[in-house]
Amino acid sequence: MTDPEETVARALQGDRRSQARLISAVEERSEAAEIIGRQLAPLAGSAHIVGITGAPGVGKSTTTSALVGHWRERGLRVAVVAIDPSSPFTGGALLGDRVRMTEHSTDRNVFIRSMAARGQLGGLSAATPGAIRVLDACGFDIVVVETVGVGQNEVDVVRFADTVLILMAPGMGDRIQANKAGLLEIGDVIAVNKSDRPGAAAAQRELRAMISAKPLAAGDWRPPVLGISAADGSGLPELVETLAEHQEVTAASGHLAARRAARASAEVASLAEEAFMGRISANGERLKTLATQVTGGQLDPYAAAHTLLAEIGLERENR
Repeated sequence: MTDPEETVARALQGDRRSQARLISAVEERSEAAEIIGRQLAPLAGSAHIVGITGAPGVGKSTTTSALVGHWRERGLRVAVVAIDPSSPFTGGALLGDRVRMTEHSTDRNVFIRSMAARGQLGGLSAATPGAIRVLDACGFDIVVVETVGVGQNEVDVVRFADTVLILMAPGMGDRIQANKAGLLEIGDVIAVNKSDRPGAAAAQRELRAMISAKPLAAGDWRPPVLGISAADGSGLPELVETLAEHQEVTAASGHLAARRAARASAEVASLAEEAFMGRISANGERLKTLATQVTGGQLDPYAAAHTLLAEIGLERENR
């Protein structure tokens, strides 16, 4: 990117190609990424960030596409960041959400970006926070973050979303599995998709019982459990209303501001960690020398670590 400032200006005017270039720069950690971040940071903070997650096969992409349609009917501009799993062998990804959401491809007020997870755990890409900021600053009212199909402990979406929608489906596992996955701990809204299938009503009752059994502080939001069918659209208007209600309630209570502060803290820590690891990688030969001394018994691992930190300027010697 030869002129980041000009690209930012065009992106803010609604040029989708420029918006895509900004996200690419953030994703690639190019030299322009910091310039882009500085220019966009004061403009972000108005969009409602909705995270959508759930196990593979529950219909995340179909539900996302249906929600985009409902938001557009209300005149809202919508962006989607869809994270696709990467091949462990080639590093490539199918990026299939662009195929599934072709009905919105000609809508100038809808932006869809697929990103590869590239081995990142937690169901997201490492560049997700930066992509969210770009789209937020560019004036989208809703930014949807659709995660990789997640399993146990892959719940990073809660760190980057204002509202987390958990999608489930009848027959996708018992209550023990739901608790083990940790999804009910992070969800703000629970939706049982494919509610026309046998067992859907029972699944909703069981989920409501599990959620109602958890202690709740006064004034806290208790996640509702809704039945939807993304395929035929049933339950979608109620889901859209519930997502908006969560945003309003948490904004009034101060929980939204706290969540956004935690999001910023996580992003700052991640960038600092990345810079730290970059400093270590740049001193790879010295690291090999210290490792040889450790295996030879001349140094213990703690002393070697302190030596390396001192040499790259992150710690004083003779601590």
